[in-house]
Amino acid sequence: MLMNLALTAAALLLLATVLLCWPRRMKAGQQLDRKTLFAEKLALLSDARDLGELSDSDFAVAAAELKNQFLAPLPDAQLLQGHSARSGLLALLLLTLLTAVLYASTGQYRELVNWQQAQDNLPAFGERALLGKGEPLSEEELRQFALALRTKLATSGDDAVAWFVLGRIWFSQGQIPESIEAFEKALSLTPERVNLLVSYAQALMVEGSEESVKKAAKSLGAVLSKDAGNIDALSMLALIAQQRGDKKEARAAWEVLLAQLPKDDPRYAQVQQQLKQLEPQQKSAAQAGPVLNITLTIPQAVADANAGATLFVFARATQGMPLPVAVQKLTLQAGTMQIQLDNSHSMQPDWNLSAVNSVTVGARISRSGSATPDPTDLQLKSAELTLSDAAQQVELSF
Repeated sequence: MLMNLALTAAALLLLATVLLCWPRRMKAGQQLDRKTLFAEKLALLSDARDLGELSDSDFAVAAAELKNQFLAPLPDAQLLQGHSARSGLLALLLLTLLTAVLYASTGQYRELVNWQQAQDNLPAFGERALLGKGEPLSEEELRQFALALRTKLATSGDDAVAWFVLGRIWFSQGQIPESIEAFEKALSLTPERVNLLVSYAQALMVEGSEESVKKAAKSLGAVLSKDAGNIDALSMLALIAQQRGDKKEARAAWEVLLAQLPKDDPRYAQVQQQLKQLEPQQKSAAQAGPVLNITLTIPQAVADANAGATLFVFARATQGMPLPVAVQKLTLQAGTMQIQLDNSHSMQPDWNLSAVNSVTVGARISRSGSATPDPTDLQLKSAELTLSDAAQQVELSF
């Protein structure tokens, strides 16, 4: 881009020079044309005299007038030539100034200066960012650091450390897709580097899609296989398990992490708080009332035939509205599942397990994921169950 702009400016200046100088090159030829024209007109006057159209006295007057018009020296020729030269130089100067203004206004000059500064400061930026020497990098310095790293990668080829640092910069600037791509390029060069695997997992968790979270868990597993007490990996795995609703795995990860931390570490209290949140809570007013503990068995063949489907487990009153008094929406998986229904799973505040005397418990596999039943959905339900204040067990199997 910079080279193209410079070439364009040079071409414009060259063209202007040619156009300004071209008329002056024609001055010598112009004098010859005037003499030829004078000779031609004088010959015409002579012919007119010879034919009797002009008297000798008229011919003398006309010839003298013609000489005055064509052969007399131009009194202001040099003045005009000098004026033309000055005008040409002024126009050339204005064109040069205009080119410089356009060059500066497009920001190319500033970009070139910033790029050169970034290259010059790359070693110093690296020491401050990676070794903690001096003040932390400012936002502008981080931008220049990233620019220098991209230039290094473009000119010197792939470098795992450069890709890793560039990924960390992009992550800090909120450029999550770009940071993931940078970490993946670094991993293709050094696939077992622990801090790189942790940073990659962190970016994937922020991205947040189901596929990204799976990749993050795999990356953290690789970290723990090399460093079983890695605090960052343990904390992120605990968060992933907690997000998935796997309280058992989350508790195990938090407990392992707590054992790794000294009590004066600020993170110790944070982990304790996470463990406290996983403790069984006393029933709230919404949860008070009947409780149904459901054991549901789903054969592998059924799960394979309905891969990606949604599972609805619900309790429906035997009398009254057909709307379920309690329902849970789950992801279908093969095996035996333990599911609880209570008043917290009601769809309407006043239509829950406490509002009815008896229910049937059912399960439905929906390929569309819709709450509205479809004739093609697989369904089953229990026999009528009279509710009580004590927790009741229900077994279902597809």
